[in-house]
Parts: sequence; C-alpha cells; structure tokens
Amino acid sequence: MAVRVRLRRIGKKKQPQYRLVVAEAAGPRDGRFLEAIGHYDPRAAPPAISVNEERALWWLKQGAQPSDTAKALLQRTGVWERFTGEAAALPVGEEIPSAAQEAAGEEEGPSSEGAP
Repeated sequence: MAVRVRLRRIGKKKQPQYRLVVAEAAGPRDGRFLEAIGHYDPRAAPPAISVNEERALWWLKQGAQPSDTAKALLQRTGVWERFTGEAAALPVGEEIPSAAQEAAGEEEGPSSEGAP
C-alpha cells in the first residue's frame, strides 16, 4: 500500500480550504484518508497553515511520500527541514527572491574587479 501526504479540498464553491491528509496513493483526491495532519487556508492573508508536526514526521518516517504542494507546505512550516535536515524555509508570507533580483543586488555592491 503506497501512502501519500496530500491536500484534500474542503469548503464551499469559490472558497477553497484544504486539509493536509495521509491517504492511499491510488485513491481519489477527496476520497478516504488515513489521518488528517494539518489545515491550509490560501484565502487568508497571509495564508494560514497549521500542521501537527509530530504526526507528519511519523508518517514521513514510515515512508509516506508528499505531493509537490504538500511538500511545499511542509517546507514553509519547517517540518520538512526537521525530516531531512535541509536549510531553513522562509516564513509564511515572504517571497522567494528571483534570480534577477539577486543579480541586481550583486551589481550594486562594491566590485573587486579593477581594484589595485
């Protein structure tokens, strides 16, 4: 039985909210699930994310594979960092700087080229 951590849509039409659930990979998006481990509301400002870290880590250690979106949410809350030991995630609501912005920031700084 392949198990995935993924989002399950709840809420009214045009007002989505999602539960972060652990479910069988072959099941439908809003079908049966084994356990709800979190909640995500993208309409709040900033988006509201809550995750039961203890249960999420337990399922990840048992071999549950997160979907791309679930992995991004786990990274935002710091659960993925605790699981893999990777670099810290950005806090919720902060934007990831683009490569163009980083390059512009490097050009403005003092340059060591041509210095005696």
